[in-house]
Amino acid sequence: MVYIADTHQPDERDCPFCHATEYPDEQSLIVHRGSSAYVLLNLYPYNNGHLLVCPYRHISTYDEANAEEVAEIGELTQIAMRVLTGAMGCHGFNIGMNQGQIAGAGIAAHLHQHIVPRWAADANFFPIIAKTKSLPQLLGDVRDRLASAWPEP
Repeated sequence: MVYIADTHQPDERDCPFCHATEYPDEQSLIVHRGSSAYVLLNLYPYNNGHLLVCPYRHISTYDEANAEEVAEIGELTQIAMRVLTGAMGCHGFNIGMNQGQIAGAGIAAHLHQHIVPRWAADANFFPIIAKTKSLPQLLGDVRDRLASAWPEP
């Protein structure tokens, strides 16, 4: 309910994406750190392995990203797709950015791209009847699996 009810948009002082990099990767669910962007698991996933690619800089929209950030966000997205396919056997992806709170960005103040792995049979009756999404793996376990599958630079 905190996630749904909180309408505050963080600045650099209280932004979870800015502060995630200050903690150990396992604690922050960071899968990989690049030079201008990093990859972490979504704390509120739509599906198992739901990743976010974030620039380190606290910027809110894609048009504020510099050329280096745009290139690395794209490269990390490609690698993440390969890692998710190899480590989790997904069949497809939903990839996108919600730009602005009105467009559905939960944290509109810090740019992030969603990479949601999909499987042929990943929908079940839970979301309809129980208003619950079933995720059969713990976030920490998924983070460890994807981090160990991430290729060395």
